[in-house]
Amino acid sequence: MDVTSPPLSLQDNGFSLVPPDPRTSEEEMEKLREELRMWKNRVKEAETVKVDLLSKLSAADSAEKRLTELREQEKQRRDRIISWEQELLLLRQENTELKKEIEKLKEDLEEHSSQDNPLEIKKKVAEMKLKFTHLKEMKDDGAKMAMDTHCVFGAATKVPFRLNQNQALLTFEDEEVALRLTKRSKHCVNLDDRTANVTVKPFELDMGFQFELHVTVSGTKINVSDIPELPIPEDWMRDKLELCFYKTEQAKGGRVIENVTYNKDSGTAVITFLEPGASYSFVGCTEYPFCAEERWFILSVSPHFDFHLRRFQPHCRVSKKTILLKGISDVEEDEESVQDMIEIHFQKPSNGGGEIDEIKYISRGAAYVYFEEDTGNATSEITGHS
Repeated sequence: MDVTSPPLSLQDNGFSLVPPDPRTSEEEMEKLREELRMWKNRVKEAETVKVDLLSKLSAADSAEKRLTELREQEKQRRDRIISWEQELLLLRQENTELKKEIEKLKEDLEEHSSQDNPLEIKKKVAEMKLKFTHLKEMKDDGAKMAMDTHCVFGAATKVPFRLNQNQALLTFEDEEVALRLTKRSKHCVNLDDRTANVTVKPFELDMGFQFELHVTVSGTKINVSDIPELPIPEDWMRDKLELCFYKTEQAKGGRVIENVTYNKDSGTAVITFLEPGASYSFVGCTEYPFCAEERWFILSVSPHFDFHLRRFQPHCRVSKKTILLKGISDVEEDEESVQDMIEIHFQKPSNGGGEIDEIKYISRGAAYVYFEEDTGNATSEITGHS
């Protein structure tokens, strides 16, 4: 139908108005009204359900946000627990080290307490090389000269330091670098794919010593060992030893023996000649035949030494160029690679570092690093892991 055409009647549009049937009963109208009220109630209930659902949806969103917050808090709590566990592990390691130091100090205290002389110091030292300094001239004071040889050796102990697991020692060329790093104390070192929070600490070395060793080689005495144990009285054995060394080729026709000190338990003896310088005839000849009870034996002969310490000077020192790193975390890389990464970090001026003379890192067990006591710097000498 065109909008411009005149309106048509409802009959023409396919509709027809039906007048109300007067016969429609009031009962049907009442049913319709009841149905209307029912639908209104249903709509109201639906609105109530809608409001309730929206409220529950809002509560669910709030609960989800709260759950996310709780998960984040739990993650932070776990991270803190891991950090505390690492700190606890470091504290336990330090506690173990302190207990060892306490035990060591107790042993030293007991050792010093048991000494008769309170000024006497007993301490185990590492093997060292002696430096010969000079021969000591003997002055003739009018008494009989024994023609002893007196040698003087200078000695300085190397001071050991126990380097424990996950620790490192760094010795710098400049002590100002070590001082600067020690003042900062806390450092973050990049170990490949993770960062280690390490602590820089100075440390004191154990007691070191300097002394002179005076060695006297006797000109009248020799030591004899490997003396056989025979079923004869001790004075008989002394007589046989005296006769043996009186007649020996080195005695050159016989030299008077002043004394024979014989120890049956150790199978040793000290032969003292009356003539000064007689013992030098035995230099280079270390084995001598000995006949007793119709049997032949071989005795060992050596010079007789007398040792004395002079100019003994104990002291404790702090290495000014060396720092101790603690708290290096365990990594999968090998020990040498981790040591290289530590060295690179502390060589950079941007990290407060400088040129490094020596570095040693221990990832497992422990090692002893020896310090030269005249310089206070770490040497490259590393001995056994424990």
